[in-house]
Amino acid sequence: MRPLTDEETRNFFEKLSKYIGENIKLLIDREDGTYCFRFHKERVFYVSEFILKKAAHVAREELLSFGTCFGKFTKTGNFRLHITALDFLAPYAKFKIWVKPSAEQQFLYGHHIMKSGLGRITENTPQYQGLVVYSMNDIPLGFGVAAKSTQECRHTDPMTIVAFHQADIGEYLRSEETIV
Repeated sequence: MRPLTDEETRNFFEKLSKYIGENIKLLIDREDGTYCFRFHKERVFYVSEFILKKAAHVAREELLSFGTCFGKFTKTGNFRLHITALDFLAPYAKFKIWVKPSAEQQFLYGHHIMKSGLGRITENTPQYQGLVVYSMNDIPLGFGVAAKSTQECRHTDPMTIVAFHQADIGEYLRSEETIV
């Protein structure tokens, strides 16, 4: 495990800022202690300094995981956010979208959100902005990217995609058969 390089930090924080903006500071300096981001086996982990000190005593080859995995760097150097970061990012999300109960299952199966399944969307959401997807009961379901701005959503056809699927809580079940 090691700190992120400058390039990794830039890519990682650019991705996070798409979803939570300047609230990244709130993730690091928390009331219950100081947290940091560490890189291990192509993944970025969010970990408290207390756990980090404990994990430092384990050999790098033996260490499988520590803290919460926020995502993974691809071979091209891009960062891909994992669903395990949802609980940490949802309270700080700047832009949110709520899906109707009839569209929840489709989103959890990995499909994009159509206008017909749109319950609400945060005012003034720009196009291609990162979103946290909620059920109508305010339960976070996953991440998405706005395909249309809030203004465009109001005047579009019901079968138009309004948010692209990025990650959802149903991934655990879908990827269960690939985990050995």
